[in-house]
Amino acid sequence: MFKRLQVLFLKFPFLRFLGNKYYVILLIFIIWMLFLDNYSYLEHRVLNKQIDELENNKEYYQSEIAKDSLKIQQLQNENMIEKYAREKYFMKKDSEDIYIIEYEEDKEKDSILEADK
Repeated sequence: MFKRLQVLFLKFPFLRFLGNKYYVILLIFIIWMLFLDNYSYLEHRVLNKQIDELENNKEYYQSEIAKDSLKIQQLQNENMIEKYAREKYFMKKDSEDIYIIEYEEDKEKDSILEADK
């Protein structure tokens, strides 16, 4: 068997480093750490992608929280509550009539915004 390895090393000189036990152990260690270990490089890549996605979600939700808290501060005023209810939910007082006028440009903008979502 040893003669077979010598013939193999003579045919392929780039495999000569396999004759040294330290290189073999180093090669096995690198393969183990990259592919076989619980904390392998491949597992770290997957986990890093998940971390990036979660950080992006965190930024998005923090911006949404900031927008909502600004709206909450605006709605502390009673006049703003009434304005918001009239504009958003088309509410009215008992003695009022409401006429909703929609322009063609507004319909186009709304349809574009809905298509983007």
